[in-house]
Amino acid sequence: MEDLIATLVGGNLVILLLALFIILCIFLAIRIVPQSEQHVVERFGRLKSVLGPGINFIVPFLDRVAHKVSILERQLPTASQDAITLDNVLLVVETSVFYRVLEPEKTVYRIRDVDAAIATTVAGIVRAEIGKMELDEVQSNRASLITRIKESVEGAVNDWGIEVTRAEILDVGLDQATRDAMLQQLNAERERRAAVTRAEGQKRAVELAADAELYAARQQAEARRVEADAEAYATGVVAEAIARGGLEAVQYNIALEQVKAIAQVAKGQGSQTIIVPADAVDAFGKAFQMLKGRG
Repeated sequence: MEDLIATLVGGNLVILLLALFIILCIFLAIRIVPQSEQHVVERFGRLKSVLGPGINFIVPFLDRVAHKVSILERQLPTASQDAITLDNVLLVVETSVFYRVLEPEKTVYRIRDVDAAIATTVAGIVRAEIGKMELDEVQSNRASLITRIKESVEGAVNDWGIEVTRAEILDVGLDQATRDAMLQQLNAERERRAAVTRAEGQKRAVELAADAELYAARQQAEARRVEADAEAYATGVVAEAIARGGLEAVQYNIALEQVKAIAQVAKGQGSQTIIVPADAVDAFGKAFQMLKGRG
């Protein structure tokens, strides 16, 4: 009886141990990788594969997850480095770099400290690029400078399985002497622009005055021309009247104008003197005779 019990217990124990072993193998074989990570698998110390997000399977006891690498975008701490421009101006440049890991197998086996390596690379490239430019170019063409720095960093870290997503120059600092010199230059430039603006304003004023005088002269000439045309027309009309009506018509017009002139003088206020032409009586008589003759 005891032998039977021992046999049963021994057989169940073997089955139980076998079941536990199978469960352990399944547990070790299944690897669930988060969406933001990739896992590097080694077999006997050598690279076997890279597990992507989701459920993955490995060989228990032979394979192991050696590295868990985040594929999220990372930002390096803001770094400051000195740089000298082409015109020998010392600058303090603050930079910031964003990157993410694309190929974890390259990152973990080719570089130990990724952040330090990228920071050192960026510092060297910034110094080299700024050394090719003068201070004014650095200040005015910052966007193109950032583009060149980003391209250079991408080429340098490509073998590490890293993508540089963005590079920024946060600030470009100057020493006090350079700042004072730039302020003087800026003030001089502003004064030059103000002088040019004043000169252009004076020039424009002279041009406008000349245009106004020319316009006035043209208008006066036009007025004289109109008066001359009117006088010529009147002379023509008189000549035509003389040709048609003879001398009497001319004398009648002269006498009529004299009468109008005397009447206009008589309308003046406060005048005690009356101006009468010496031949006024003859003029009136001639006018009445002409009117009578016409009637």
